[in-house]
Amino acid sequence: MQISQSNIGDEVGRAAQILDQRNGELEDAVSRYLPVLYRRAYRYVGDPHDAEDAVQDALLSAYKHLDQFKGNARMTTWLTSIVTNSALTKLRRRPRHPHVSLDERLAEGEGYFLSETLAAATPGPESECIKSEMHRNLMQSVKGLSPILREAVQLHDLDGLPTKEVANILGVPDGTVKARVSRGRSKLKQQMQAF
Repeated sequence: MQISQSNIGDEVGRAAQILDQRNGELEDAVSRYLPVLYRRAYRYVGDPHDAEDAVQDALLSAYKHLDQFKGNARMTTWLTSIVTNSALTKLRRRPRHPHVSLDERLAEGEGYFLSETLAAATPGPESECIKSEMHRNLMQSVKGLSPILREAVQLHDLDGLPTKEVANILGVPDGTVKARVSRGRSKLKQQMQAF
């Protein structure tokens, strides 16, 4: 009976000694690597306050679970993984899309509302004109291609058919279609630069 109590006492003493040693390792790692741990958290959360909170939560968790540190890796590696998990947890708890009212004023002294500053979703007349002019020039350039290249570019690029289907329509191998489309594109590029 005495032997088992002394063995238990020895094991408790060794466990306390290991815990004290790990506690020292933890303090040393934190004092040396705190800026590195903070930067790690900041890279994930992108906010200084959230990064500080993530590091603080991680260090508290590391201290509470110090007995789970196996010593297979360095203490800093273990801490870094805890900080990373803490930062990711912070991200998950954030609202995904902040809600802002379109009727909210932009600034106190300003008379504008957020809805007045948003760009229109439809293209303006200038961009429509440029787009139609570019389309007209492209069609004119396509007409200037040789019939073989024009057919390949028309089917593949303008009609949006896959290479295999274009090859079946033209009765040529896939590689031939790819080559014709490539040559056609480079000739179109040259012609379009002339405009």
